Amino acid sequence: MAARGARAAAVDAGDRISRLWLARTGRRPAISAKSSRPGGRTTYSHELAAFRRGLAAFRRGLAEAGYVEGQNVTFEFRSAYLKHSLLPELAADLVRRQAAVIVTTGSPTAVLAAKAATSTIPIVFFIGIDPVKYGFVTSFNRPSSNVTGMNLLNSELMGKQLSLLLELAPQSTTIGYLSAPADSPVFDDLTSKVLAAAQALGREIVVLEAARDADLTAAFATIAERQAGALLVGPFTTFADARHRRMIVELAARYKIPTMYPGRLYTSFGGLMSYSTDFVEAWRQLGVQYVGRILKGAKPADLPISQPTKFELVINLKTATALGLTVPPTLLATADEVIE
Repeated sequence: MAARGARAAAVDAGDRISRLWLARTGRRPAISAKSSRPGGRTTYSHELAAFRRGLAAFRRGLAEAGYVEGQNVTFEFRSAYLKHSLLPELAADLVRRQAAVIVTTGSPTAVLAAKAATSTIPIVFFIGIDPVKYGFVTSFNRPSSNVTGMNLLNSELMGKQLSLLLELAPQSTTIGYLSAPADSPVFDDLTSKVLAAAQALGREIVVLEAARDADLTAAFATIAERQAGALLVGPFTTFADARHRRMIVELAARYKIPTMYPGRLYTSFGGLMSYSTDFVEAWRQLGVQYVGRILKGAKPADLPISQPTKFELVINLKTATALGLTVPPTLLATADEVIE
């Protein structure tokens, strides 16, 4: 059993303001429903609520393993706010603070930063890419050295997302695919999966690379020019902040383009539909199966990489109506949540 006061730390490339607070005493400061951060990004109530649900599930998992924040475990949070160049120093700081476990989420760059910072402190990742292909571990069953975690199957879900989208827009022969630029670490993997799925379904894909606001605006203009009948949004951290999520949803509404999103947060902003890992359950598993077991003395190399078994389909019926779409009863019946 880990000594009282073991410190679990998180380093993240994402955008959530909640990642700033330090939980040394088990207390957290109040966070407003809409909070501005340096750099002009904004975290909205939907995003805060989603992160809190995930963090609550992580705490439940740790509690199942016998660890309660403020009693025998302490959290330290760090976020790079999508500025990946900050990650090495954030990871190094957690190492200096002698974290018992480092949990990385968001970009694979966070995993690389943690691995570069320590070869002894256990690292648990929570990422959507193949960890073997990207060199984080040597195998799924026997991870190497001090690294293990969960593969959220982002690329593997692209085909399913496309097929679900086509159930709502079956006449679409050309599909837009909104992607981060080609120099993104996961561009090739995700794009190849989309192209393969489209080919199997007899559809053409228009790849739309975007990083800035102007790129997003241009991408939707291209969708209209190419007469694409639907849009698939890739699961990139480039689009992970609330402002860009909202902008994408608003552009999809303006151009009246049926769109499949990589997570339910988009549907809370008015997005049409999403299909993704059940992140709340995945967070719970991360707490009980990985961090909890490591704090009890398990070695990362002995904990196989796991993949989620629960997924969720969310459909925004109000948005479907605004787009003039009729949702097939069979699709409605399979939805885990219908927003009316």
